[in-house]
Amino acid sequence: MKPEASLLMAYQAKIKIPCAVLGIRTLEESLSGVDFLPLHETLQIPGDDFTRRVCDQIAAYVRDPDFHFDVPLRLRGTPHQGKVWQALRAIPRGQALTYGALARQLGSSPRAVGGACGDNPIPLFIPCHRVVAKNGAGGFMHRADGAPLGIKQWLLRHEGWQR
Repeated sequence: MKPEASLLMAYQAKIKIPCAVLGIRTLEESLSGVDFLPLHETLQIPGDDFTRRVCDQIAAYVRDPDFHFDVPLRLRGTPHQGKVWQALRAIPRGQALTYGALARQLGSSPRAVGGACGDNPIPLFIPCHRVVAKNGAGGFMHRADGAPLGIKQWLLRHEGWQR
């Protein structure tokens, strides 16, 4: 693996929230990734001021789901993914759209919207958990069961969403 590739995969912090440990990746004063890791994962304190700011904002969100994230994000994706990720940021806390409704809004298909949600590199900050199936929570992180679905359900409950 190239040295720069290993830097992109390394975490600058690992912090615990009620439903998971979050692996935080930052690059040049921007947030580049948030991964949901198992609760037994070893924690890692932030090694720099920017990463500490990201972690502080996550802690503020856990205390108050109305907290507004304002750190710079570094996103890499297709134009379609960018459209979906932008639309996700416009869904208010406590509300959700179905994959179909968001697809109609964007002139896309529900499957393509679901794919873009699953490929979201910065969940929480880009709230893909606010997109649900017409008959349930739908999937999360390209899964429709297990720990990922439990994480999505915790996030939706934390934000006060009720079907």
